[in-house]
Parts: sequence; structure tokens; C-alpha cells
Amino acid sequence: MYQTGRAWIELNIDNLAYNVKQFQQLIYPSCKIMPAIKANAYGHGADLIGKSLQDMGIQDFCVATVDEAIELRKAGITGQILILGYTSPYRFSDLSHYCLTQTVVDRLYAKQLNDYGQPLYVHIGIDTGMHRLGERSDNHADIGNIWKFNNLRITGVFSHLCVSDDTSDTGRQFTLKQIAEFNSVIDSLHKQGINGFKTHIQGSYGVLNYPSLNYDYARLGIALYGVLSSPYDKTVSSINLKPVLSLKARIQCVKPLHTGESIGYGLTYTAEKEMKIAAVAIGYADGIPRELSNKGYALVNGEKVPIIGRICMDQLLIDVSNLSLVSSGDEVVFIGKSRDKEILASEFANHANTISNEILSRLGNRLERIIVKNKMED
Repeated sequence: MYQTGRAWIELNIDNLAYNVKQFQQLIYPSCKIMPAIKANAYGHGADLIGKSLQDMGIQDFCVATVDEAIELRKAGITGQILILGYTSPYRFSDLSHYCLTQTVVDRLYAKQLNDYGQPLYVHIGIDTGMHRLGERSDNHADIGNIWKFNNLRITGVFSHLCVSDDTSDTGRQFTLKQIAEFNSVIDSLHKQGINGFKTHIQGSYGVLNYPSLNYDYARLGIALYGVLSSPYDKTVSSINLKPVLSLKARIQCVKPLHTGESIGYGLTYTAEKEMKIAAVAIGYADGIPRELSNKGYALVNGEKVPIIGRICMDQLLIDVSNLSLVSSGDEVVFIGKSRDKEILASEFANHANTISNEILSRLGNRLERIIVKNKMED
């Protein structure tokens, strides 16, 4: 597809479907995928990704905020939507109106939810060692007492693994301790005669490094989009994933830069020889980190080109001196493929001293998101 916009995102839904099947074969047979489509589906576009996943048969989703959940409802998502974060009591009416499932962040919050006075669906968050949200896992009695609140419809219990991406002995020992703590809570609830709730603890790396765990849901996030957080990440699973997202922009103009001339804000780059440069219609307001000024790179016509000068809000400059044929309107790839070369999101993020989760989730709303298909083989 030839996109005419200044800068845009391409979403390969065939690759998304491929990743879903890969994970369905990896997780425990009775486990269901609960995609994390928070932060605009990690920058991919929550409405497009949500509807595509629903068309694939996915029925359960999780997000970070009540507004993200409402956006999905308005986009036509009909299944369970779990809000992983805090929702103000002033917004409890939205939980009821849109039939959303709220995380209980602790026992006091459970009472606030109950005091709303109308039935609300909830999952109980359990703190097994991350010490963020959730009732502490050693408070078995307090956790069990949450079932005494008559207005709470408790359909799940979950926790979160905070070092499941760490395959070292230390990382694995801590993760196994978290899993044991979570299981002890489940066992305690069963001993108290409390049953009929779903369980989940695995995120992307929880599945990749502990695929044999037997819970009801797997909250797949970054890996579902065919991306690892860092190019140096190691996983136990040998699963093959395909990136869903490509980030592209257009060259606006091409011009010479003479020896000794400087460019951009702050004049941070000076030509040491005769050069050819191009202005590209994308900047930090679109999600290109300013950190990549004078050190990032992109692809043009299958060739690697450096980012030079300071990245601006709406534009940046690249060195195209080595390209014999380059002109206004040519495509520039920041994440994705250009002929036989590719820049992975994790590589792009690594150059900015961060992780792909952050890079993708900060991609701007003015980037048009379009769905593409894999080309048919001849």
C-alpha cells in the first residue's frame, strides 16, 4: 500500500494473527490469552488491535485505565475488559454502565467499591513481591474477607511477575517465590470454601520463560505484537514472533550541505565534507526520541542512513550522501523493513537508551495507523 501521509504506522494484522497462534500453542491448553491493549495497544492503536483480536476469537482484554476500557467498548469490544489500575470512586458509575471489571488494589479499596451500592465486577490484585498494587499475599484472612462484600462480583484473582524477563538464577528464584506466594493465596481461598474465580499471573515474559504454568489467563503485552523489550533479552521459549508495527515517514526535500555548514537547532552537527541531506516529516511530537539526535538511524531505499542534527518537534534531518537516487516523497523507515534490511523496535529503543515498550507506547496520535496484509507469494 502506498501511503500518502507525512508520517504513519503500518499494522500487519496477518503477523498479529500468527503471533496469537504461536502463543496459543505455547501456553497451557486450558489457558486463554488476555491481551494487554493498554497505552493505545502499546502505540499500535487500541481500537484496530482490539477489533482485530476479537475477530480472531479473543474475548478477554486488559487495560490500565477506565477511559481506555470505555474507548474499547465504544469501538465494539464486547468481552470482559479488566482495568489493571486504580479507578477513582467518582468513576464507579462508568464501571457499572460499561460493564467493566475493576482491579481491587487493596482491602480498603474493596470497601469503597462495595459502598458504591451496586454490583460491580472485580478481580482481586495480589502483591506477591513487586510491592505495587494488590493486597499483600501473606494477608490470607484479609483477602478472604473481601468475598464478604455483597456488592462485589469477584471473578478473578491475579498477581504480576516483576523479574520474569531475568533468566539468571537470582531472577528465576524470585519469580518462583512469587509464583509460590500466589499459589498459597489460591490454596488458602479454596480452604476457606471460596471457589469459582479465574487466576492469572503471567505477562509476556511470564509466558516466554514459564510457559508450563497452569492458570486461566495469560496477559500478553509487548510480545503479542512480535516485539521484545530489549534486543539483548533472552527467553526460554524458542517461539518465533513477527513484528506487527512499522513506523514510516516521508522525505520532504533533499539539499546539499557544504563543508563547514551546520544544521538544525543549536547547530549541533557540522559538515566535515560536502554532503547531501534530507528533511523528514516526523519528530519528537510523533514519538521519535530527542535522545536519537546525532546518533540514531533510519532506512531509505534499503540503505542505512544516520540521523544528524537535533530532532525537532515535527521534523528531523538525515544524511543521504551515499544514496545516488533519493528525492522528495521517498519513504523513510524507522521501525520495520526496507528491502532486505530491517530495524527492530527493540534495536530502535536500545539506541535511545530505553525499551521498546516505552518507544511504542509513546508514538503520537497524529500518526495515521493503517492495516496492511502480507503479500501473496507467487
